[in-house]
Amino acid sequence: PGHAQSWCKGYPEICPSPGCNTPLNPANNFTFELLNGFLNEAAKLFPDDHMHLGGDEVNAGCYDKTQSIVDWMNMMNFTSTQAVGYFDEQVTEIANTAGKTVIQWDEVFSAFANQLDPKNTIIQVWHSGNSLMPDVVAAGLRAIYSPDPVWYLDHLTTTWQDRYVLEPFEYITDESEQKLVIGGEACMWGETVDVSDIQQTIWPTAAAVAERLWSPRENNDSKIAQPRMEYFRCLLNRRGITAAPSNNANERSAPPGPGSCYAQ
Repeated sequence: PGHAQSWCKGYPEICPSPGCNTPLNPANNFTFELLNGFLNEAAKLFPDDHMHLGGDEVNAGCYDKTQSIVDWMNMMNFTSTQAVGYFDEQVTEIANTAGKTVIQWDEVFSAFANQLDPKNTIIQVWHSGNSLMPDVVAAGLRAIYSPDPVWYLDHLTTTWQDRYVLEPFEYITDESEQKLVIGGEACMWGETVDVSDIQQTIWPTAAAVAERLWSPRENNDSKIAQPRMEYFRCLLNRRGITAAPSNNANERSAPPGPGSCYAQ
């Protein structure tokens, strides 16, 4: 229900109040009527079996500052955190009923692990290191790996070499739990991009994540991968994709000088 302030413009009644507008209001039944219609329409438009419901960075402070929501929480005997959990359960049920397996960010696991159904829920893990993904798969849940900052493409000083050597299984030794890591995603957030720079922010650095994910664990030498990255950058350029020089320290900075796309 966080990251949803834009909904307040068209449907102010689903937000706590004009001055405190996120997370979405769980005390108003219209919130779920609207989301039921929206998610079911999306389920028909997109044939994929999965639907991402978000769930990250939810600050429930507005619930405690909005009297109508406070009254509802008192009636339900909820804390503000439990109100967020209720919201998540309702929206997950809508998506599951529409035939979708839901994907949620790892905050949902951290707060509400005991209410998640491993058959219908996948956790996308963005908190990096050994702090979380081992717990997710140990609980029997499938996981998608998207560690911040290394696989966040808007971190412009992270090189493709840094992304290439990151190992999703580093802290997961049990083979049955490794099988629950179903993949990974390089995330491109939009705060510092528009049409003028998005392609060179994504490419060719995202290819390092792709090769990491489809390669055996022992194939992790970035020096061996470097000629492939240089070739791939040139291939993208020839196809009209404005991929940045593959050996930039800052992934979308200008080339160091004139020359072949392989040499830059």
